[in-house]
Amino acid sequence: MSEPVEEKKTSAGLLDHGMGHWPMRFIGALVSRIIILPVIATMAASLALMIYGVGETWKFIQELFFAAHPVSKDEALLHAIEIVDRVLLATVVQVVSLGLYQLYFNQDLALPRWLKIDNLDDLKSKLVGVAITVLAVYFLGRAVTWSSGPDIVYLGAASAVVIGALTYFLSKIDGHD
Repeated sequence: MSEPVEEKKTSAGLLDHGMGHWPMRFIGALVSRIIILPVIATMAASLALMIYGVGETWKFIQELFFAAHPVSKDEALLHAIEIVDRVLLATVVQVVSLGLYQLYFNQDLALPRWLKIDNLDDLKSKLVGVAITVLAVYFLGRAVTWSSGPDIVYLGAASAVVIGALTYFLSKIDGHD
């Protein structure tokens, strides 16, 4: 028969059953390696959105200057706002990708200061800030082309509530009470 393993308390006050910390080290190492998959996936999505935005911009320029039937002022404005919205969405996805990469792999990337991520709160702050901008641009695009009816008020109120909540959240994670 084998001798029972002596149980002792760790520095954190937990019982150590003689197995050490290898399972948690293994899981931590596995997670830190697997996180490269979402980093690659979000970067690919960001690049795809950027390429799509460039294609849409080229199509917009052709419609604006070379089409047989010129687009109206409202159509041109809406199309321009939609292009900006796509570029901002691509930026959001890229910020997430770069942020995850910095958090798990390399803090010393040569990036502009506004893209430096030191901790998870930095990533949340940047993501919320860009999300607010995307939401505002989305509402602007709808408001510019709105034809009639009170529904725009509901969209505006909903956007304002979400932007207000995100701004409050941002003030709490940035420590501005």
